[in-house]
Amino acid sequence: MSGSSAGDLVSVVIATYNMGRYLPQAVQSVLGQSYANVDLQIVDDGSTDDTPAILRRWDGHPRVRLYSQANAGKARAMNQGVALSGGSFIAFLDADDVWLPEKLSRQMPLFAARSEVGVVYSDYERMDGAGAPLPKGPTHLHRGRVSGPLLIENFVPYSTGVVRRECFERIGGFDETIRMGLDYDLWLRLSAHCQFDFIPAPTARYRIWAGQMSKNYRQRYKSGIRIMQNFLERNPGTVEQAVVRSAWAHTYTGRGNVLLWREKDRRAALRDYLRALSFRPAYWPAWRAMLRSLVTTRAP
Repeated sequence: MSGSSAGDLVSVVIATYNMGRYLPQAVQSVLGQSYANVDLQIVDDGSTDDTPAILRRWDGHPRVRLYSQANAGKARAMNQGVALSGGSFIAFLDADDVWLPEKLSRQMPLFAARSEVGVVYSDYERMDGAGAPLPKGPTHLHRGRVSGPLLIENFVPYSTGVVRRECFERIGGFDETIRMGLDYDLWLRLSAHCQFDFIPAPTARYRIWAGQMSKNYRQRYKSGIRIMQNFLERNPGTVEQAVVRSAWAHTYTGRGNVLLWREKDRRAALRDYLRALSFRPAYWPAWRAMLRSLVTTRAP
């Protein structure tokens, strides 16, 4: 892969759908970056709120391109935004999140230092719908070849990622057949071809609010399992089998916990705990979860 310099153009892509209330903050956080050479592509995926009117504020802005399409999903909107852009690097931002002012200035030197790095991400902060800070546990960050750790946990916050265009194009961009877990699928596929690096400090603020798609936990796990299966089928031998078994044990234990505690479906949860143990018989989190499930109220 080619190197980079401090002045490389970074093209930012925001795909938005009915995010008029939050979009201006996201846009201003991009245009207010201390890193000078940045442009912004905003793709409206058929919004029915006041988003079209809000977007007119930046019509004609020298660093902003606007594009509207009939509702076709986030993946297509993101691919369209990348196609409109011309930067050697691509950065992503959800319309309800914001960047900190020094984000790109801190991340771009890592590309210059290591030409083999194709993705740079960072830690993040959390906030509520009104922008007030929320507590967050520790983030487990990894650098180098990260396919193994990524199978166990998606530790790359979407709105912190910056990607070399050549890497993004090599894997064919976002998979438009996926409706949930687009970022996880993207990071996994990128991990098979390039190395990752990170900034340990936060560079973005992630908003937690009631209307987020990501709160559909059952569908999120279903999609995540499909993404893992696709990656392993297409990249055999990339990850050691011991790590693969740990990843499946972790995933099915996690889904079992969701089924048990959020949906009160003990029978389905027990099936997932047993499935986890079929991959790693000594996986203590699955045993502990299964034992705890025996004292919960049976689902109706």
